[in-house]
This record gives sequence, structure tokens and C-alpha cells, in this order.
Amino acid sequence: MSRPFSRVTSYDVARLAGVSQSAVSRCFKPGASVSRKMREKVMKAANELNYTPNAIARGLITRRSNMVAVVVSSRMNFYYPELLFQLTDKFSDRGVRVLLFNVNQEEDVGRHLSQIWQYQADGVISAAYLSIEQHRRLRGHNIPVVMFNRYFDDYATNSVWCDAGTATSEMIDHLINFGHRRFALLNGPEDSMVNRERMRLVRQALKRHDLEPVTQAWGNYRYESAAVAVQEIRNAGKKVTAIIAANDMMAMGALDEIRNVMGLSVPGDVSVVGFDGINAGRFASYELTTIRQPIRRMTEAAVAMLVDRMEEPDTTDEKRVLTGAFVQGTSTGQAPA
Repeated sequence: MSRPFSRVTSYDVARLAGVSQSAVSRCFKPGASVSRKMREKVMKAANELNYTPNAIARGLITRRSNMVAVVVSSRMNFYYPELLFQLTDKFSDRGVRVLLFNVNQEEDVGRHLSQIWQYQADGVISAAYLSIEQHRRLRGHNIPVVMFNRYFDDYATNSVWCDAGTATSEMIDHLINFGHRRFALLNGPEDSMVNRERMRLVRQALKRHDLEPVTQAWGNYRYESAAVAVQEIRNAGKKVTAIIAANDMMAMGALDEIRNVMGLSVPGDVSVVGFDGINAGRFASYELTTIRQPIRRMTEAAVAMLVDRMEEPDTTDEKRVLTGAFVQGTSTGQAPA
């Protein structure tokens, strides 16, 4: 009769290696302090027995799932994949897995909260809008939250934020020095906090030069939404010489529409700028002038902040602010006469 399947456990490895079960657990815990001799002895025994740690069993012991929820908007652009790659790598280094939740509208994030609870996520990083009430509900379930590029003015929470104020002023000064005086805004969604903040900074920087946008249109952050918006700007008949887009994807879409459909030159006829500093914006066909967010440093800060609060729930709230950088590309030039 065949022998029933029996899964190898950490106790089996401990007996073969001649160490304690807790020593085996430490050897498989990322970042744990273990001597080289101990690790070699345990790994040798584990290899002989074809042992792999059982994450579910470990979670039952530690009362942690070792999973975190990352909430992003489904208004996907090249910025979010870069963010997700960075977050996944940094959590993986800590032995933590990422559950991804996409939302169609930022205000729809509430319907995903129950799934976050069902999977017993140890924490949440939200790159989509969370209301104060939703934030309170997560805290009521003892789930720490870090808001990525979002924050509340009147409610204490953990957040990592890119301050683009100085960089936006530099961008507007750059355009002014090229002789631009007639600006159009290519806004993102009206319900987006990031869009509102970026456009506020742009208007503020223009006001310092006693200028205001001569016209504006709206997109949804996606590349394809820029085509209609740019046609609306053109049809307004305001003789715009520079378009300021709320993100790089719309700036790239605007640039292609201006060149390939309208038959105009960028930057000869119209200059185009964006926000985010995504890798695709540096492609030779775009070389966008933009404001780059320090994604690597922001994700490192967000992961460290969340893990600290997963391990020490009483840690006080904090807001970490990192500075965006103005990057000059070839999508801007001298304003046409």
C-alpha cells in the first residue's frame, strides 16, 4: 500500500539539522539575524528534505498574512507600472506579498474594502483617493494605511507626498523665458486630487507673472484622451503657444495629435509639458519637458512607513514630503512670433 503524502515541516528540518525549530524559522525570515554557520546547517537539511516554508501556517502562528493591499486607479498610465514594480520589489525583499486592487473611479474604492478585510491584509498603500470615513474604517480593523501622493488637510494620516511647487515655478519660468504668454491647461479628471493640486500650482506660478491660462480642456490621464482635448483647445481659437498637461501620458498624446493630425511642429508651433517624469517620456520621439517625481525614494519611504506601523501599531502618523525636479526636454522651445 502506498504511503500517504506527508508534508515536511520545520520541525523535521530542525531534527535533521540538530537545531531548534525557532532557529529554522529565523533562517527563512527575511532580515532575521542568523549566523552564517547556522544558516548553512539549516539550508543543507532543508535541501535534503525538499523543505519549503508554509506561508499560511506561518501566518496562523504570527497572526499576520504577510500581504499588503495596494490600491490604484484604473486610469492606468505608465506611471503606475513603474510605481508597482518598485513597491513589489521592496515588499518582496521583506517577505511581504502585494495584493493589487484597481478602481474605476477614485470614489469607488469603498467597495474594495471588504475584500481587503477578507484577505486579512496587514496594511494598505493607497495611490487612489480614500475618504476620511474609509480611512477610519480601515483603522477600525487595525489596518495601517499609507497614502501615496495624497493627503488630508484636516485629518491626520500617514502619507508620502511629492512637492512640485518649486519645480512648477521653474517650468513656468522656463516657458516665460522662451517668450510664451498664451497657455492652455490640459486638465486631468476633475475628481482627482493630484490634478487639482498640479493645476493650482500652475495657476499660482502663472499669476506671479501676471498671467492666466487663455483656455483649458479636460482628459482622463490616458494617452488617447488628449486627442479630443487638444482639438477642443485648437477650436477655442485662442492662439495657444504652450500646453501644460496634468500628466506625461496626456502630454505625449497631445504631442502626437499636434504633430501627426494637425500637422504642426512641437516645439516650433506649440510647446508641450507634462508631470510625472515617466520613462516613456524620455523616448526620442517625445523627450518631454516635465516634472519628475522621485518614485524610487517615494516607494522606499512608503514601504518603510507601512512596515513600521505593521510591526509597531502605536507609531504616530507622519507625512513625508519629497521634492519633484524640473526636467527640460525638447518638447519646449521659443514661442512662435
